[in-house]
Amino acid sequence: MNIAVILAGGTGIRLEKSLPKQFFKIAGKMVIEHAVDAFEKNQLIDEIAIVINNHYQFMVEDMIIKNQWKKVKRILVGGKERYHSSLAAINAYNDQKEANLIFHDAARPLISQRIINDVVQAMKSYKAVDVAINSADTIIEVENDIITAIPERIKMRRGQTPQGFRQEVIAAAYKLALKDENFKATDDCGVVKKYLPEEEIYVVNGEEVNMKLTYPEDTYLLDKLFQLRSVEIEDITLSEAVLSDKIMAVFGGSYGIGKSIVDLAKSYGIRVYSFSRSENNVDVADMKAVKNALEEVFQIEHKIDFIINTAGILYKEPLETMNYQNILDSINTNYLGMVNIALASLPYLKESKGQVLFFTSSSYTRGRAFYSIYSSSKAATVNFVQAISQEWEVHDIKVNCMNPERTQTPMRIKNFGNEPEDTLLQPEIVAQRCIQTLLCNYTGQVIDVRL
Repeated sequence: MNIAVILAGGTGIRLEKSLPKQFFKIAGKMVIEHAVDAFEKNQLIDEIAIVINNHYQFMVEDMIIKNQWKKVKRILVGGKERYHSSLAAINAYNDQKEANLIFHDAARPLISQRIINDVVQAMKSYKAVDVAINSADTIIEVENDIITAIPERIKMRRGQTPQGFRQEVIAAAYKLALKDENFKATDDCGVVKKYLPEEEIYVVNGEEVNMKLTYPEDTYLLDKLFQLRSVEIEDITLSEAVLSDKIMAVFGGSYGIGKSIVDLAKSYGIRVYSFSRSENNVDVADMKAVKNALEEVFQIEHKIDFIINTAGILYKEPLETMNYQNILDSINTNYLGMVNIALASLPYLKESKGQVLFFTSSSYTRGRAFYSIYSSSKAATVNFVQAISQEWEVHDIKVNCMNPERTQTPMRIKNFGNEPEDTLLQPEIVAQRCIQTLLCNYTGQVIDVRL
């Protein structure tokens, strides 16, 4: 039996926050939720136990209900030190000597299915298993600020979790450790290595992204790493059975990516309403027009599940030579239009618990010459999405933005001419990723779509 033990008893002192780090929100969920999700969906894991500080038990209970976790069977209370949490699980499963206890830090939300699978497979041959990655840096031993040794880097690894043990092995190691008055625990493999030196500990290859949330800046890095895991979105299956009862409004739906979204959504049975200046005289920069468009949809369908904005203007020329009216049009469409759609969408999405999807571009990461207004508005899109996703979390509304690579659209052809087709994304691919994103649990994320 393979039992995942999620160690979440820490208080997050190094982050200097009132709430422990495992409860921080990353990519729309608490860090601990991402960690438990990974083991919940792994087919080799039979049961999950969560070890938590007793002050936060109620939060874990709420999570179990909210996420509908089926494998979480026990909520255990940890202690002051990390090893107290391990002991809580070891003692809880004292009657299951042959069980494999797989300990994982709740503060490592990006654990992959591959690592979990490799740990479980390794435990068929070994009674103790660690996870580690190669060190890119030279490791030095220091005492009193003086180097005492420089081990060979090729032999050095950086430890991660999960760590797996046969219950009877880790229990025996701790039994000896607790008799040692000088006992100091770093991690569970360290306890086995010191007190059961004859027991071989096999090492599974870890991953750089399986990082631990420790310091404040780690939250920003983790957020970006989740954004880069958009490959998971590709695994979401689209079907008429899932989508046929959904209502979608698309602004900018008459051409380019917007038109592809409209067509693809209709093919899956979504009832789609398209709005644009050329199609029905709806200008996203006109708040009244946006409100009227959404109210029209609601009066017919009595709900709106998804709202997508693909409307955008790109004038590719130096700021100095730009017509001032073109500057205003660009700002009004690319930025004010987004704000208008967000505000007008809120009452409908509150009711449906739906999602609004905006578009940025690769230019959001760095302002580019010759399209300063466009690139700066796309940077604003990312910031805006991240901000309102937090504000609207209380309403269970998801807010994300798509970041497609160069895509073959009329707007791109107008500004860049004819480019080799094999260097451009097709709008149909972007449309598919959009609809897959609408079915995921992410919020406040930039979803990259690559060729």
